[in-house]
Amino acid sequence: MQIGMIGLGRMGMNMAIRLLRGRHGVVAFNRTPEKIREIARQGAAAAFTLEELVSALKSPRIAWIMLPAGKPTDDMIDSLLPRLKKGDMIIDGSNGFYKDDIRRAEKLKIAGISYVDAGVSGGIWGLKAGYCLMVGGEKAVCKKLEPIFRTLAPKDGYLYCGPAGAGHFVKMVHNGIEYGMMSAYGEGFGILDASPYSKHLDFGEVAHLWNQGSVVRSWLLELAEKAFNKDKRLSKLEAYVEDSGEGRWTVQQAIETAVPAPVITAALFQRFSSRDANAFSDRMLAALRNEFGGHTVKQKKGRGKG
Repeated sequence: MQIGMIGLGRMGMNMAIRLLRGRHGVVAFNRTPEKIREIARQGAAAAFTLEELVSALKSPRIAWIMLPAGKPTDDMIDSLLPRLKKGDMIIDGSNGFYKDDIRRAEKLKIAGISYVDAGVSGGIWGLKAGYCLMVGGEKAVCKKLEPIFRTLAPKDGYLYCGPAGAGHFVKMVHNGIEYGMMSAYGEGFGILDASPYSKHLDFGEVAHLWNQGSVVRSWLLELAEKAFNKDKRLSKLEAYVEDSGEGRWTVQQAIETAVPAPVITAALFQRFSSRDANAFSDRMLAALRNEFGGHTVKQKKGRGKG
């Protein structure tokens, strides 16, 4: 099949390469031309404008957008809309919010353009191992696009999840679970690090051991082993953890549907706390303990955040 790939970041570039290796025709567009020239050297058709992209695609056109979720994706859809025709298809492969998908699908349907939301997991390893794809949209449209999905995904790594928004909804919950798993691994290794046995343990070896048939084995633990082998106590890293939105949306959805999600919620809040090494709330706890019980407090040295 032929597909237009819009956005050649770490994920978009590797997905385009995997599609080329699967003998699909790829027309590539990116904001910066260097990336376009890079993928063109591997066999993609170069499009330096959206007009060039659309004119190079055969009807019905397929445009896969791999841009940041939210406004950048909305802006690109708005730019594509007047250039596309009835029967064309847009796939959003960002970590988008499912309610945005529902809105977009309704808007594009009026113009006769199909919209598909594709939750993509696999990160920088997807080029080699394949991408886990969670897809939402009209079932007949997604069926037409299956050759693309099956090329990108490993065996059994693609699932049609339901109507518009379903793919990103499943990916949202996937990432919420990921938050909880990562926090649990972090807490566990933190306990090991503070233990009397810490100096005897190689954490890379522990992570490798636990992946040999134990019930906590996972790809995340394989990545932990790689990280420990590079930096045995992660001493070169700063304890600052961002969140990309899906964890928040998962917690919001849990609240809306009254589903208890204490682990995912705590993991999200842990990320917030990692960004403030001198949080006001913690300073207040210290002050209250000092006031009611005379407990020792530590004074700041010099000028710090406060």
